[in-house]
Amino acid sequence: MVVGLGNPGPDYARTRHNVGQMVIDELADRFGTRLTAHKAGAAVGTAHVRPGGPKLLLAKPASYMNVSGRPVGALARFYSVAPANIIVVHDELDIPFDALKLKIGGSEGGHNGLKSISQVLGTKDYLRVRVGVGRPPGRQPAADFVLRPFSAAERELLPLHLDRAADAVVELATASLEQAQQKFHPAPTR
Repeated sequence: MVVGLGNPGPDYARTRHNVGQMVIDELADRFGTRLTAHKAGAAVGTAHVRPGGPKLLLAKPASYMNVSGRPVGALARFYSVAPANIIVVHDELDIPFDALKLKIGGSEGGHNGLKSISQVLGTKDYLRVRVGVGRPPGRQPAADFVLRPFSAAERELLPLHLDRAADAVVELATASLEQAQQKFHPAPTR
C-alpha cells in the first residue's frame, strides 16, 4: 500500500505539504489507474508495476494531514496490509528540494501526519519516501512554508522531482530498501 500524504481541497493541492499526494497522482497517471472514493476516507486505486509484478494499492487520504492515521489504519485493516508493506510518501523539510531519502521506522521528525500514522498502526516500522521540500527562508515558520505553493524555480523542476519519487516507490515495491537507497540516495561528498 502506497500512501501519499497531504491536505484535502484545492487550497492545498499545489503546496509543499501535498507533495506526497502529487507522487500518488504521478503513479496513477503512469499506470493508468483511476482513484475512487473508499469508505475508509481515502481515494484509492490499484496498479500493477508490470504484468505479473507486484500490485500496488495507491491511496490519498481525504483527511487533513494531522489525522492521516485514521484512513491509513482503516485501509490497512480493510486490505489486510501489514505495516511492513506500507510505503508513506511525504514532504520533508530536512532534505533539500531536489533530493529524497528512503527509510523504514525511526523518528517522525515532528511530522504530524507520520505521528498520526504511527499512533494508529501501533508502530513506526513502515517504509517512507521522504520527498525534500527544503527549509523555509529566513525566520518563516515551517508550518507557513509547507502550506505555500512551490516557488517558480521549484515548479519548473517539480515534474522531475515527482517522477524520481515515483521511481523510488516502484523500486521499494520491487527491490529491498537497501537496493533502493543505493539507487536514490545522493552519493556522499568528499
